[in-house]
Amino acid sequence: MDWTTRSRYLKAMGIPLWRPKAMDKPLESVPVIEEAPPPSTKPAGVEVTPLRPAVVRSTVDCTSLAWPELQAAVEACKLCELHKTRTQTVFGSGNQQARCMVIGEAPGAEEDRQGLPFVGKSGQLLTNMLAAIQIARTEIYIANILKCRPPNNRDPKPEEAAYCRAYLERQIALIQPALILVVGRIAAHHLLQTTTPLGRLRGSVHTLPQTKLPVIVTYHPAYLLRQPTEKRRAWQDLQLARDFLGSLRATH
Repeated sequence: MDWTTRSRYLKAMGIPLWRPKAMDKPLESVPVIEEAPPPSTKPAGVEVTPLRPAVVRSTVDCTSLAWPELQAAVEACKLCELHKTRTQTVFGSGNQQARCMVIGEAPGAEEDRQGLPFVGKSGQLLTNMLAAIQIARTEIYIANILKCRPPNNRDPKPEEAAYCRAYLERQIALIQPALILVVGRIAAHHLLQTTTPLGRLRGSVHTLPQTKLPVIVTYHPAYLLRQPTEKRRAWQDLQLARDFLGSLRATH
């Protein structure tokens, strides 16, 4: 991706462009991105505090389900009270052979209406964030911790996340991504089974519990829309994801 294209996506994310004063050409014609040094890909002493009490495991056995059967099981699910208030389930969407999987918290009102994850303004920002590191949205798979919208967009309850976890774990097992990018504090806590603040989880490559799959944590696009000053830190996380995936290509 050339600098002009990348700068367009960074501008869409709300990250300002910069150029030396000595340049004579206008900013739009010679964009130079001020990139922060990429964070370390090693945990470097980051302590991940486990959830207490331990997350209750779902009783659903999805381990042998293929994609059609898994989606049908989600659509028919009535394990928790959320089935009473949902318009429809939001199973997930994207490339089922994706190298990178994005996992968020829960569907919102528009996702509940359309049955698709990350639509609307937050979805557009996510698309721009991925494009900035040369990943098209069609190349990834997107899912949420919850498959149903919590009323009034409240935080997921631990038991709701526990019931849905088997569905998500099966999606991960079917895809076997090279990297999971988790967006948002709540998704990070549920997926990594930790209470460590998001600020301390950022900047390191973690491992999904009971697997060897690498996980990188960043801010949720909806949060970035409310707190645009954090977009520079999100850009650091994206650089970490980009460099990690690049290192995997170099070793194969």
